[in-house]
Amino acid sequence: MQKETEIKLRVSRETLAALREHPLLKKRNKAGWERRELFNQYFDTPERDLAKAKIALRIRRDGEEFIQTLKTRGQSVAGLSERHEYDWALSKAKLDLKKLNDECWPEALAELDKKQLQAIFTTDFIRERAEIAWGRGKSKVVIEAALDLGKVIAAGQEEDICELELELRQGEPQALLELAAELAADLALMPCDISKAERGYRLFDANSYSLSLPLPELNPELALDQAFAALAWHLLGSSQRLAEQYRFNGHWRLLVDWVEQLVELRALVGSLGQAAPRASSHELRLSLDALLSVWRPRVLAGQLDEAVRQAAPAQFAEELQGNRWGLFSLNTSRWLLAHAWTSERNNRGNRQGAAVLGNWLPHLLAEEAVALQLGRYQQQPEDLAEQLPRIERLQVWLRLARQVLLEVPEVDRLYGELNKLRELANRALDEECLDARVQQAQTVLTSKAWKVLLRL
Repeated sequence: MQKETEIKLRVSRETLAALREHPLLKKRNKAGWERRELFNQYFDTPERDLAKAKIALRIRRDGEEFIQTLKTRGQSVAGLSERHEYDWALSKAKLDLKKLNDECWPEALAELDKKQLQAIFTTDFIRERAEIAWGRGKSKVVIEAALDLGKVIAAGQEEDICELELELRQGEPQALLELAAELAADLALMPCDISKAERGYRLFDANSYSLSLPLPELNPELALDQAFAALAWHLLGSSQRLAEQYRFNGHWRLLVDWVEQLVELRALVGSLGQAAPRASSHELRLSLDALLSVWRPRVLAGQLDEAVRQAAPAQFAEELQGNRWGLFSLNTSRWLLAHAWTSERNNRGNRQGAAVLGNWLPHLLAEEAVALQLGRYQQQPEDLAEQLPRIERLQVWLRLARQVLLEVPEVDRLYGELNKLRELANRALDEECLDARVQQAQTVLTSKAWKVLLRL
């Protein structure tokens, strides 16, 4: 068994060719590129029990060799994935069920009849691989870079494989992101944590690709720094999965949700006060604002205009042809992995970062609720849009940390009422909208949860 730590990056054919000659890889590639043709057959039961358990089983033909591989449930954080992998050499292209013993086989599938396993789909591709090595500080980094070009074929359908895969052989995981970000500064690389197996299942059954990532488990005793990191990773990872699926099928709702993840990430970063000095998040906020300045207006316009919705997939494809989205994703992953928001903060900021969530969060929400001054916007509803950032800061914590707000009743209801207020703040002004803003501000003001927040 070995532990696999890797990052997958979706690229175009042109980018794949450019990577082969990229100066950074050429400098660190001492032995050149090795070319192999790989044929892979994936197995599962008719009910796809392995997919449900988040494991993959395949036989790979590599030249004259046959290798049976089992990849277990792992974790993937914003494109950087870790999982355990078991490999066995075979004499022929036939599953050896005896290899799938208790040492590697998940306990959840202990009762499964392995004789049900059958071929489900194939992934056939040409791989050009090279060992990329360099010194990082006092340590050495070794990464296997693989340029993969081919097809996933399932249920009579196919999808292109065109990706750069970077797998850590020696060194720290941060080095993977550093290398990817350096390449993304020149080329369009899209972090993409959907594996080749997941693509096969998605072709086999379009509904099999799970967009939702489990919400982080927060508790009142968790330090703010830990809670922020967990939530930020969650939002970034969710945005990457949504981007991949929208690229794949162009369903409008996915684009709306993608923008919403970015809005929430922006609000989350902006809520930390001295726990994240503005200088430490300056580049992240600039990158987020650049994306949102383009895509938020399009999403708002598309809610009322079918022509805007129809044009969006081509515009998104154009976005991915540039390097803005990929570079933002990779640099944000690096920022989070390094806990960069803690740099340059003073003692008060350190105390805030170490504060337990159950104490810090109610005070934050109370401060934001008071500063929102909803009574004022009953008199001046035309100015409500200026409070959108504050409403969004309230909302992101109400949605993602509701289990921590033990003293606040009806949190979900308050979130919903604030969402209505936010939608009205984004609407074009007319008499009907102004009246609705006044009424909705009153609804929030008189809610049980809001009254509790104002007393905290």
